[in-house]
Amino acid sequence: MDTETVTPPAPPVAGQARASTNTSWLSKLGPGLITGAADDDPSGIATYSQAGAQFGYGMLWTLLLTYPLMVGIQAISARIGRVSGHGLATNIRRHFPAWLLYSIVALLLAANTINIAADIAAMGQAASLVVGGGAHWYAAAAGVLSAVLQVMLPYQRYVRVLKWLTLALLAYVATALTLKLPWLEIVRSAVLPSISWSKDYITTVVAIFGTTISPYLFFWQASQEVEDLRADPNAQPLKHATEQACDQLKRINIDTMTGMGFSNLVAMFIMLTTAATLGAHGITHIESSAQAAEALRPIAGDFAFALFSMGIIGTGLLAVPVLAGSAAYAIAGAMRWKNSLELQLSGARKFYAIIIGATLVGTAMCFTSIDPIQALYWSAVVNGVIAVPVMVVVMLLAVRPAVMGAFVISRRLRVLGWLCTGVMALAVLAMFATLG
Repeated sequence: MDTETVTPPAPPVAGQARASTNTSWLSKLGPGLITGAADDDPSGIATYSQAGAQFGYGMLWTLLLTYPLMVGIQAISARIGRVSGHGLATNIRRHFPAWLLYSIVALLLAANTINIAADIAAMGQAASLVVGGGAHWYAAAAGVLSAVLQVMLPYQRYVRVLKWLTLALLAYVATALTLKLPWLEIVRSAVLPSISWSKDYITTVVAIFGTTISPYLFFWQASQEVEDLRADPNAQPLKHATEQACDQLKRINIDTMTGMGFSNLVAMFIMLTTAATLGAHGITHIESSAQAAEALRPIAGDFAFALFSMGIIGTGLLAVPVLAGSAAYAIAGAMRWKNSLELQLSGARKFYAIIIGATLVGTAMCFTSIDPIQALYWSAVVNGVIAVPVMVVVMLLAVRPAVMGAFVISRRLRVLGWLCTGVMALAVLAMFATLG
C-alpha cells in the first residue's frame, strides 16, 4: 500500500533473513502471474483475434519481441515496489513535479474506465452467446460482482481468487489444441516473418504492442509487491532489509518471467486459433472477442466456441479488478490516501470509492449509445499517449539511490527497460502516423 500513515511491520532480528516456509516454484508466483494473465483481457483477445484472422501466422513474431520487453519493464516496476515499500504513484509524487503526477493519474483513470467498459461489454456478449438472454444484464452482473469481491474479500483471500482465474486462459490453449495446426509453417512464420509496410499491418503491430505493454500493469504489479510486503510481518522494504534481497529479487524474476511468458503463450494460441479457423475461411475482420467466438462456431464446432467464450468471461473477471485496482492505487498514492485491498471498507473509503466508481461507471457505459469498439480504440490511444512518459519515469526512478538504495537496477535491466521504452515510443509514433 502506498499510504505513509500505516504503521510499518516490526523489523526482523538483525542479520536474520526472512524465513521461507515454502520454496516451491508455485509459491513464487503471485503479482507477476496475475499481471501477465490480466494482460490477456477481452480487449486484448479481440486484438490478437484480429491479428490472427487478418494476417494468419504472420504476426507471431511480435510476441517473441514483446516477451523480453514486458519482462524488463514489469520486473523493474515490481522492484520499485518491493525495494522502496511504495507504489509508483507515491514514488512519482516524491521525486517528480505534481503536474506530471496528476496528468498521468488522470489519463490512467480515463483509459482504465473505458477499458473496463469494453471488457465488461465483451463479457456480457460472451455470456449471452453461451446461455442466451440480454448481454447488458450479464454485463451489469459482472461489473457488480467484480466491485463487490474487491470490497468484501481481504487481499490474501482475493489474490487466491485471482490466481485461480488465471486458469481461464487455458481455454485458449485447449481451443487451439482441438485443431490440426501446421506447426512447421507456424515456426517458420514466427522466426522468419514476412513483414509488410501497409497501413493495416502497421496498425495491427501497434495494437499488439499497445495491448501488451500498458501503463496500468506497471502500477498494478508495483502495488501488489507492496501488498505482499505489508502482509508479511517479517518483511521490510529491501532497501532497509538487504538480507532479504537475494530471495525476493530472485522470486520477482521467476514470477515476472513466468507471468509474462504465460501472457504471451496465451496470446500466441489465440492467434493460432483464429488464423487456422477464421483467417483460413476468409473471415478477416474481427471487432470484438465475442464476435471472434461467434465466428468460430460454424468453423471449429460448438466445443471450441464454448471454450473461447468461457475464456472471455474468465479473463474479464480477472482483468476488471486489475484495471480498477491500478487506477485506485495510482489516485490514492497521489493523494496520500490509505490504500490496500487488505483494509476493510471503513479503513480506506476513498480508495474503495475509486474502485467502485471506475467499475460501475464502466458498467454503466454498456447501457449508453457509446460504441464499445470505438471506446476501446480511444482507450488504446490514451494508453499509448501515457505509456512512454510513464516508462521514462519508471526508468528514472529505478536508477535513483533515494528510491532504490543499494538496489538500483543493473545495466542489463537498464538496457532492456530503455529498449522497451524506445520500441513503445516508435509504436506510438506509428499509431499517430496511421490515425489519418
